Order: sequence, then structure tokens, then C-alpha cells
Amino acid sequence: MSTSPTATTRRERLAASIARRGFARVADLAREAEVSEVTVRSDLAALEADGRIARVHGGAIPRGPVTERELSVERTRTRLARAKEAIAAEAAARVQPGQSVLLDVGSTTLAVAHALVARRDLDDVVVVTNGLAIALALEPALPRLTVVVTGGTLRSLQHSLVNPLATTLLDGVHADLAIIGATGVHADHGVTNVNLPEAEVKQKMVAAADRVLLVADASKLGVAHLGRVAALDEVDELITDARGGVAASGSSVDDAPRASLAAAGLSITAVTVGAGLG
Repeated sequence: MSTSPTATTRRERLAASIARRGFARVADLAREAEVSEVTVRSDLAALEADGRIARVHGGAIPRGPVTERELSVERTRTRLARAKEAIAAEAAARVQPGQSVLLDVGSTTLAVAHALVARRDLDDVVVVTNGLAIALALEPALPRLTVVVTGGTLRSLQHSLVNPLATTLLDGVHADLAIIGATGVHADHGVTNVNLPEAEVKQKMVAAADRVLLVADASKLGVAHLGRVAALDEVDELITDARGGVAASGSSVDDAPRASLAAAGLSITAVTVGAGLG
């Protein structure tokens, strides 16, 4: 049986709404499209079969060009590993005993978790994270650190917890510091992320903290992706590596993006990394 033009148009609109939101609930989509939830579920099944979206409990998330560029944390943690370790050590040095910290998912923030464990002087620190790998990395520091996991829907690539439910806890907390990762930091477009559901959680962390620390190696600078996380003026400090670094393609990255970010008013700390950043 062929699909009617009305159903085709409706499904295109549903796919666009899901892509824009990162996660959309069935009830919200039904209200927007002015159809029943049964019809929406049928449309989502068709879109999933086409590879456009992925259904999760209560709704759907986008799939396609946006998510296809995302790599697993196991793959990204080995890229520019020395730079990430140096950035992480600098970020961990910002944390003081007795503070509360929101720690985002990502390979650089995972390095921050290991650096926090290595800080033997830290005590009475509460770390809230939406990353399962990060929570496990912090476990050796218990009970010096108290680790709180947000809950939510599990994504496999970053072992992250996203909506539905990931931001429920964040709506009820106020932290001293948020340490956020990103896949893009651009002078015009701000802080962005390739994955929309995780970008939504990052936004909540930024809003819930007194101070926001962005950790990103130099290959992320001058790059913009779909998911908006924060404007540059919402970030208190960027910690990156002092060398231009090496992009994923193997090409060198010059200092121009960092200079543009500094000219836009972003406070930047560039850590020195020894030869061989891989």
C-alpha cells in the first residue's frame, strides 16, 4: 500500500521536529501534528525503518548525518591523548575541597575524572555526571568524592544518559562548577556538540552552575556543529592545548581559531603539551 501525500508530509515534519529538539515525546509530536499518538507511533516506525530516527522510551531521537559523525568514547579517548591529559590536569586543579561539580560526558571529561581521582588532596567533593564511564572512573576516589549519576536514557557511543529523565535531576541542583566538553567551539556560533540529546544535557549543566569550565583540545576550535550548548559569554574559561594540535584528518591546526575566540572575549588557558600529542 502506498503512503498518502498527507502522511508523507506529516512524517517529514515529524522528522524535522525530532532533529530540531534532539528528543521529542510522542505526546508532543501528536499535539503538534494534530493526530493521535497511535498515528505518531506508526509514523515513527516508518521513519525508523528508513533510518531517519531511532525510537526510545516515550519518543524518538534523530539518526542520520548528525549522529553518523559521532565516534565512540573508546575511539576518541586515544586521539590527542597527551593533550587531553594535560587539559584534564589543568581543569582538575580548578576544583577545591568541598565543592560541587557537574561533569559532562566525553573523552576529555573522562580524562578529567581520572585527574580528579589523582588529586589526593580533594575531599568532600560532590560530582554529578550523566556519564556511566565517568562515574566508574571516579569510583576509586570514594568516599573522598561523592558521585551522583543523573539517570536517564542510555546512549551507547558515549555511555551517556540523556532525556527522557536525564535533566530531571539537573533541574533541582545548583553546583559550584560545571566542566563541559564539546565537539565544536566557534567565535560566531559558540559552543556546540555533534549530538543533539547530549547537547540538551550540557545546556542544563551550564545553567545549573555558578562557573562554567570548557575543556576542548585544539582540533575542536573553529568548528561548529548542530547542537547548540552555550554562547561564549556563558563560559568562564576554556582550557585547551597550547600547540595547534592535529586534527582527526592528520592535518595541523593553526592558532587562528584560538585567536578568534580570544578576540570574541573568551578567557583561554592554553596548556603546554610535549611533542607527540597522539
